[in-house]
Amino acid sequence: MENSTFYSEILTDHNLHPVHKHELSVCTCSREGINPSCGDDIILNLKLENGRITDGSYTGSGCAISQASADIMLDLVIGKTVDEANHLHDLFMKMIKDSVTEDELEELEEAGALQDISHMPARVKCAVLGWRTMRELLSENTESR
Repeated sequence: MENSTFYSEILTDHNLHPVHKHELSVCTCSREGINPSCGDDIILNLKLENGRITDGSYTGSGCAISQASADIMLDLVIGKTVDEANHLHDLFMKMIKDSVTEDELEELEEAGALQDISHMPARVKCAVLGWRTMRELLSENTESR
């Protein structure tokens, strides 16, 4: 019960006080992510320099889970290489499929707050929207390198 409360506080804080929900003055790539089943819509902006995510933001609207997940994701991937960000994406997807190890869950830091979403099929698309959008954006912008 204590962990559930702690995780709820993390999600609430990221939803009410998002650090990364704003326009990004200088970005090198941008992609819109849409969840047509519920209407969540984000635009993810990243600044990539020498294979590293040096800054990022998102704008848009959606449920508390989609917005908090995008904010948490950006906390985690800013400063990471593209390969590290893709690795974290893969771990997040494993967590959502309820097949992540404890060590892998630790790597996800606050993103682990979304682990219980794996038991709520209707909310999975909300939680993965930002992560899926990031993966597509990184793929589009690193294929030619």
